[in-house]
Amino acid sequence: MEESNRPWGYYKVLDDTVNHKVKKIVVFPGCRLSLQRHKHRSEHWYIIQGKAIVKKDSDELHFNSGTNVDIPRGCWHRIENFYGEHLILIEIQQGDYCGEDDIERLEDDYGRTLSPG
Repeated sequence: MEESNRPWGYYKVLDDTVNHKVKKIVVFPGCRLSLQRHKHRSEHWYIIQGKAIVKKDSDELHFNSGTNVDIPRGCWHRIENFYGEHLILIEIQQGDYCGEDDIERLEDDYGRTLSPG
């Protein structure tokens, strides 16, 4: 499947069905995704390479390769790579809808549209 480039890196969809989606995500050094949440899905991240800083609601957690984290539906979250190598993770989305428009953004480093409210 084709890579989808983003300002923070890129992802590749490995599997996409009615109730789940699996992505390989690469976050470039010094980059982070938007602070976001989802109404229709939960996510499970497995860190393949690198170190990650994960914000889950008010918690800031640190993960190394070989570890994983669950992101419940409705939880504000973000993953950051402030280290010197690419951060690579597998993301498993599960829920009744896994489309890219199920993202409510609170903060974004790249000027993308924030959600109202």
